[in-house]
Amino acid sequence: MEYILGYKGFIILLGVTFVISYKLAKGEIISGQKSSYIGRKVNHLNSNSNVVKSIQSEDGDIIDCVYIYKQPAFDHPALKDHIIQMTPTYDPNGETVTTGSADTETSTTVMASQIWRKNGSCPERTIPVRRIHNSNSFEGYGRKQPSFYHRVKQLNDIKQPNLQQPNHSKAILLTVGYMFSGAKGDIKVWNPSVESDDEYSTSRVSLQSGPYYDFESIESGWAVNPSVYGDRKTRLFVYWTADASKTTGCFDVTCPGFVQVSNEIALGAAIYPISNPNGLPYQITIYLFKDPDTGNWWMQYGEKINVGYWPPKLFSLLPSGAESAEWGGEVYSSKLENPPHTATAMGNGHFPDYISGNSGSVKRIRILDNSRTLKFPEWVYSYTDEYNCYGVDYVGDYIVDPEFYFGGPGRNHLCP
Repeated sequence: MEYILGYKGFIILLGVTFVISYKLAKGEIISGQKSSYIGRKVNHLNSNSNVVKSIQSEDGDIIDCVYIYKQPAFDHPALKDHIIQMTPTYDPNGETVTTGSADTETSTTVMASQIWRKNGSCPERTIPVRRIHNSNSFEGYGRKQPSFYHRVKQLNDIKQPNLQQPNHSKAILLTVGYMFSGAKGDIKVWNPSVESDDEYSTSRVSLQSGPYYDFESIESGWAVNPSVYGDRKTRLFVYWTADASKTTGCFDVTCPGFVQVSNEIALGAAIYPISNPNGLPYQITIYLFKDPDTGNWWMQYGEKINVGYWPPKLFSLLPSGAESAEWGGEVYSSKLENPPHTATAMGNGHFPDYISGNSGSVKRIRILDNSRTLKFPEWVYSYTDEYNCYGVDYVGDYIVDPEFYFGGPGRNHLCP
């Protein structure tokens, strides 16, 4: 069995050396990631010694096929002697309870794919890694800005304070109250407008545990995120944090943590095609689930591709299960709440539209609980931070399988 040793980092600031510590129990990565660390990280990812093959995508991306044991995950101190789990120990889709007829488990929307696959594929025992250009070398690169609790506006009867995050506006469907071991959904793919380079818009499935000031979460879906990806294309992402993004976590493999095993999917790669209001709807199916034998939290893409997993050593609470599950959108901007509001859109920039489907949406909403059956949640609540900017519409009546619609333009005459 091959292993790769983790690293111990240090930085020098104004001539004073600080020894950086980490907590294995919570899986904290080195804090204070400066540009020198980013440079080392980029060099590690792009090192010729780790790359078996490179694929030039027609959208401008370069996908490097990296030896599976040389991937960034193993730079994490908690994963020093980690043994890769190549496949889950069970089929998470094996036991399913539908809300109506069995036909509801077969999606009629066309599945989106990744553009780079048109020009090649990665060999076995390698993983596709989107090449990172060292243009965004700053502290916390690839990590969300941390958020802390502020005033409660709407969620008076739901004690889930980590939904109230400054600079983060959510429009979500939420379920709480159980120790979940999985969440799944079909997410419609759009390309929303993002106003500033330091803002982003995502549509995703998320699992969380812990208090608002130190919560742990994993999530996956699609994002338009110029600060991480350098453009405004719609891209597949995963994200994790063990401390509300204060010092840990990142998108994709921009920091150690997520262990990838699939040679078919590149995290951060562009998704194609995109839904068109006058054309076909396209979606991605995301399933986050815990392996009961290893405790690894897997991300499955498109019903059958197990992309990779977050090892339980990264967390302290999630190994026991997730306290809440979310489906929907999130916008990050420093221009929220106070005018002028950001014009960064959520979904496709339209408010929820169940009739035509011309908005962000999640269908076939499922959770996995202790019963080990994949089913619609027993209880859900739709919520939005800024209803005049980004709306929500949960459709559960007179329909075989409930659906969730969300999104909005951001700044408008009701959200100045």
